[in-house]
Amino acid sequence: MLSKYSVSVLAAAGLASAQETVLGVYIFSRHGDRTAKSTPPANLTDLGYNEVYTSGTYFRNRYIASDASSRIFGMNSDLVKQSQIVASAPTDTVLQNSAMGFLQGLYPPVGETLGRNTLRNGTSVQTPLNGYQLIPLQTVQTGTNSENAAWLQGSTNCANAQISSNDYFNSAEYLETYNASQPLYDSVVPMVNRTFSASQTNFQNAYTIWDLLNVASIHNSSTNFPNADLLTPDVFDQLFWLANNHEFNLAYNNSEPIRAITGAILANEVVTALNTTITSNGKSKLNIQFGAYAGMLSFFGLANLTQASPDFFGIPDYASTLTWELVTNATVENGKYPSTNDISVRFLFHNGTTSNTSTPTEFPLFGGDVSPLPWNDFVNGMNKFSIKSQADWCTACGNSTGVCASSSDSSSSSNAADNDGGNGGSGISNAVAGVIGAMVTLAVVLGAELLIMLVAGLRVVRKKTLNALRGGHAISPVGSETAQKA
Repeated sequence: MLSKYSVSVLAAAGLASAQETVLGVYIFSRHGDRTAKSTPPANLTDLGYNEVYTSGTYFRNRYIASDASSRIFGMNSDLVKQSQIVASAPTDTVLQNSAMGFLQGLYPPVGETLGRNTLRNGTSVQTPLNGYQLIPLQTVQTGTNSENAAWLQGSTNCANAQISSNDYFNSAEYLETYNASQPLYDSVVPMVNRTFSASQTNFQNAYTIWDLLNVASIHNSSTNFPNADLLTPDVFDQLFWLANNHEFNLAYNNSEPIRAITGAILANEVVTALNTTITSNGKSKLNIQFGAYAGMLSFFGLANLTQASPDFFGIPDYASTLTWELVTNATVENGKYPSTNDISVRFLFHNGTTSNTSTPTEFPLFGGDVSPLPWNDFVNGMNKFSIKSQADWCTACGNSTGVCASSSDSSSSSNAADNDGGNGGSGISNAVAGVIGAMVTLAVVLGAELLIMLVAGLRVVRKKTLNALRGGHAISPVGSETAQKA
């Protein structure tokens, strides 16, 4: 997966790592294993809880523990310091529960000694649950109930993004894949007919069909999984390829960047948060955001990560993480912070649960071959596609009601609020993103068959036969605890 790197770049990165200091980190994580989208409400499973807790524990050992391998400069190791960390998730049961599970791994209970407070009258008070630590979780409206939503753009509330994604269903590529894949979907009708009718079992519902079978293959007993023998490894792989194809094309299109609105908002949130670490001289150190895979896919396309590896055309597995590290090789002291000329950003990705035996991989951003990127280069690259203000969002989405009604008259001056990454400009904060999420949603009418529609998979490549479909690139389910047959 690192074939795009030159040997010299890798060698330089290896030499720099020994002298490097991590100043701050931004983590965007997908939720853990859940029940199927097609049988709402979706809920985090015990397996999913374990996955995000395991990932949180890994990132503790990487960034927070006193003996962490890449400890964030000045980060509290045992007792959480609220000013150092910001955690957020949409108003969604699966995502919020995943965030709390992750945070438990990040800052576990501190025991009787640290988790005890003596009052003025001499009374000793022990923190419940062996010193369980409470970390506030900010909630945003963007992505509300995304794990119960069958339609990707339904949670973005962005009219132009919805229109753009709907255009995909009229494309020659979609229709060709739809027709070529129909025999495959006909063959799986006996496995899904309690949820999907025969007329609904087609490429139009590629993700929800695969998702239902994936969940069943992990959790269902033989009595609750009719005709399970029909789900051979070959059939499962083809369904996964088609789901990736479907989802990626709903989340990103090179000629219509508005389709990737969630990735554009994420890009600005990352820049704004890391810039706050710099401008506050490290008072804010760690940001953790939980969200659906749609935002990941959108960002993959916008940041041209698909050039670094074809795996980025695929749907990230449960508990996958995108990580941005703010690093420097300059001397760092309390009260003396490096200048932006001495700061760089490293991007890492891990598909699925992160652990000591399965760690994140470094990738170059924006189609280049350099990592980490100097701060200014990183900011300039992100600013090429990020949405930086509420007015920009309203203009790009074509929304003119709700909050956008007051923004439309002043949209001509919105460019002045662009965040240059060096002076703490006015980006979309989690709170503003939450307000945006409450805007009026464009109704999506695609006919009776569009009962369930979803986020995106692989790049559309014209395929004439199902045998050709088997050759597509995707993030492989092989070796992933959430994408294997049980």
